[in-house]
Amino acid sequence: MIEILAALSASASAGMRIALPLLVIGLLHGDRLWSSVPLLSAIPPQIVLGVLVSWSLFELFASKRLLGQRVLQNFQLLLSPLAGAMMGVAIASATDFPVSILALIGLVGGLLALVLQLVTAGWFFRLRGIPLWAVLLQDALCVSLVLFAFEAPKEGGIIALLLLWLAIRSSKEWYRWYIKRRQLQLDADNRPD
Repeated sequence: MIEILAALSASASAGMRIALPLLVIGLLHGDRLWSSVPLLSAIPPQIVLGVLVSWSLFELFASKRLLGQRVLQNFQLLLSPLAGAMMGVAIASATDFPVSILALIGLVGGLLALVLQLVTAGWFFRLRGIPLWAVLLQDALCVSLVLFAFEAPKEGGIIALLLLWLAIRSSKEWYRWYIKRRQLQLDADNRPD
């Protein structure tokens, strides 16, 4: 059970950033963990490190500006399920998890990362940009979730589940806001001149 919570914690971090959690894992545990990560194990560690450092810096700096957030949204929506699955499998395989269930862990991790990213994209379009304080909170939470996956997997998994609950609640609010706005627009269109 603790291994599942650790995998959820790591996958949730991939729902906020793509390269940063993978870079933190590599820096904390060296090349041996990247060798168990699907796709990254086929690439030489020096190239993986270079790409992850470059992309992490881009994520950190671009997320502070509106245009950068727009560009990142597109990449993160496409790649967050892959990164979430890779993070979940990496953590599960590092903790002696049964190999037969790794695919399921990868699927759940990818879906969790996608849900978190979809809700972030919804708030981005609703607010016309994510405020700087929220972006800084995302960065800190992303790194914290990776650290929790190794040091305190129970707490990290609980935080990941709370993030999922918040994502579901905020998506409902976002949907209600959209319906109310649409109804107001229809009422304004149907008003006689």
